Amino acid sequence: HAVTPLCPHPPTTTIRVRPLTCTETRRGDRQDPLSHRRPRAQVSAARHDATFGFSAVFDAGASQEAVFEGSGMRQLVELALDGFSCTVFAFGQTGSGKTYTLMGPLAQSKTQPASPALLGLMQRSFACLLEQSRNRGSDLALSASYLEIYNEQVRDLLSPGPPCTLPLRWSKTRGFYVENQLSVDFESLEAIASLLLQGAEPRVQGWDISPGCWPAPWAARASP
Repeated sequence: HAVTPLCPHPPTTTIRVRPLTCTETRRGDRQDPLSHRRPRAQVSAARHDATFGFSAVFDAGASQEAVFEGSGMRQLVELALDGFSCTVFAFGQTGSGKTYTLMGPLAQSKTQPASPALLGLMQRSFACLLEQSRNRGSDLALSASYLEIYNEQVRDLLSPGPPCTLPLRWSKTRGFYVENQLSVDFESLEAIASLLLQGAEPRVQGWDISPGCWPAPWAARASP
């Protein structure tokens, strides 16, 4: 069966600190108890301090562009075009800013797009993917799929009609895959941005606080 080559890029772990909310400010909360000197972060707790190592640390004033460039996203896109499987995983408690980092403001739609400066890692990686594919001058077929894993069930968010549960399979040639998963071809940034907004509509509301629920995996593939 096919053997996936080892990725030359080691895994990276970054941390981003969001600003205080209005509610937190009104009740007198302090700015995050984290001081950092890249690439280390120190967390001050009630009884002791702890220091952690990261590939990069972004404070509350970091822009979306700075997070994209400093977290290694551009290198991941290049590796994906070279044939490697790449994954970006956002982890954090409810309200920590995962969705904003990945997708930008929640209040955006086809008729009310977000400001370019506020676009998240996903939209920026799409733009980078299209730019890199054009620069390479090769005939690549770009396609995207959008899945949600909720309560151990896999749903296709791009499939027409109400999302239905799809089975997870494994084979010697493909490894793990989702049976009957819809894959949509795209050639422009507008097309894949539209797919992203389309897939966000049928997602389970409130997944961020539901047990056993994970955010929707998004996959953009390039094949010769």
